[in-house]
Amino acid sequence: MDPNKIERVYTSYAGFYDKVFGKVFHEGRESAIRNLNVQPDERILEVGVGTGLALPMYPRHCRIVGIDLSEGMLAKAKEKTEAHSLDHVQLHRMDAGAMEFTDDSFDTVVAAYVVTAVPDYRKVVNEMIRVCRPGGRIIMLNHFSNGNKVIAAVEKVISPLTKHLGWRTDLSLNTVLEGTSLQIARKQRVNPLRLWALVECVNSKDNQTNGNAVAHPVTGYVNGNGTAGFANGNGNGRYSPEHAH
Repeated sequence: MDPNKIERVYTSYAGFYDKVFGKVFHEGRESAIRNLNVQPDERILEVGVGTGLALPMYPRHCRIVGIDLSEGMLAKAKEKTEAHSLDHVQLHRMDAGAMEFTDDSFDTVVAAYVVTAVPDYRKVVNEMIRVCRPGGRIIMLNHFSNGNKVIAAVEKVISPLTKHLGWRTDLSLNTVLEGTSLQIARKQRVNPLRLWALVECVNSKDNQTNGNAVAHPVTGYVNGNGTAGFANGNGNGRYSPEHAH
């Protein structure tokens, strides 16, 4: 998938994205944010923030940075931040595969419907790992192909078609996580027909320490639905706004 083509596709979607896709994907976004158990001053990066549908759902005691490659999508997101007076949100046009942030800048990284909509998912996942502090969380909300041979065969057939629409259907979660430092902490099915997965991972890079060799243990908690999740304190990683454009 060509980055310029994807940018054009999603910019063309900006005007009607909320009406067409907003309600369909609302449950997944709401589930992702509801179970975050966001701590005061937690630094959260939303990769592929799109039109900013999720931004009003976050508590105001955290700091949010949203990035997207599409100017049209970001314009809609900016409208939402102004309409809801979201002073704790910053928005930047940025390539998710080459982020302009320093290492360990965020406590939590959220990527909703992103991994299968980028030209090189490995670059994006590696960048999310880089900018997320050791012991931090990376949340992916996405459709991943599963082990059902019939469904997998259909996904493989239609994937070349969906690529023209801006996403692919033939990517598995195992493939995405293979060779990374991410360890699954929680996984659940969401959205219509439960064809999408909400996956919460712990960033286990550098033996759970940051550049200053300060350990950041992960404290367990139980979500409202009884599944295990993770609540993180704030690490010593630094977000450097001078590197964001």
